[in-house]
Amino acid sequence: MKPSSKLPRRALLIAAALTSFAAAPAFAAPALLNVSYDVSREFFKDINPAFQKSWKQASGEDIAINQSHGGSSKQARGVIDGLEADVVTMNQSSDIDAIATRGKLLGEDWAKRLPNNAAPTTSVTVLLVRKGNPKKIADWPDLAKPGTSVVIPNPKVTGNGRYSYVAAWGSVIKAGGTPAQARELVGKIFANVPVFDGGGRAATTTFAQRNIGDALATFESEVNLIKAEFGDNFDVVYPKSTILAENPVAVIDKVVDKKGTRKQAEAYLKFLYSDEAQEIAAKHQIRPRSPALLAKYAKDFPKVNTFTIDEVFGGWSKAQKEHFDDGGVYDQILAAKR
Repeated sequence: MKPSSKLPRRALLIAAALTSFAAAPAFAAPALLNVSYDVSREFFKDINPAFQKSWKQASGEDIAINQSHGGSSKQARGVIDGLEADVVTMNQSSDIDAIATRGKLLGEDWAKRLPNNAAPTTSVTVLLVRKGNPKKIADWPDLAKPGTSVVIPNPKVTGNGRYSYVAAWGSVIKAGGTPAQARELVGKIFANVPVFDGGGRAATTTFAQRNIGDALATFESEVNLIKAEFGDNFDVVYPKSTILAENPVAVIDKVVDKKGTRKQAEAYLKFLYSDEAQEIAAKHQIRPRSPALLAKYAKDFPKVNTFTIDEVFGGWSKAQKEHFDDGGVYDQILAAKR
């Protein structure tokens, strides 16, 4: 008896159906890419699941959130060069301005779209020193002393480094000094920098793990993370005056309109102003904008004399052009160091 010719045909049909089913795209949840600065990883590890839960409750929709971290200006250049960020969450406005003006990827009015110039959180630049503060570092001028080594990431590519630069410069101006005196202090400080890392986290590794430097200039929000990872081997020093670091955020218009993710991206950034997100910020030693929560966590955020980039430099755009663009004051200082 011959085998039935229907069996192979039937098997082929089943196989074809299975192949077709496997090849069919599964329903995928919308996905956002948040391109952020180097030392915000842990914060967004907590923010993202909180937002996913909130969004699910509000819309019934699942959402995936991916993160990219690095030196802030490197990240901005990546977006300009084609990295498809739905949102950017940076630590200074000049990087988002560059995406708007050079990349033409969002409107130049981006800072007016959300409260507080689209900056839902802040921090301050502080000095981390070795336990017991053997070099007796108390303020910015102490970093300029001969024999003192200070770790600061590269101001050309990192917001952390630029904030340290403008904090030291601005401290002189706020004390009644002249631009020439500010330049002299900053020049001496940067002459004491042994290595210029490409991000705040790399600078932390240089200082805390490789034991290079007597002090690390960094954000207040980094202090607890450093102690948790490397032990209680450090003291934090609040200078007499320092810069208020504002952390601006923006939706990248051309990307979200192309992907159809505008409503999710806008909701994600608005969530950062919610009490839930502001609580998460405070727990990560990032200063919330909420006055009530700032008061609640007052013991974690000592009062310090701060100034803004607008007060001393006329804004980030002007500071960027005069100090950090090629041939600017920072390059001149480095050339003199050599």
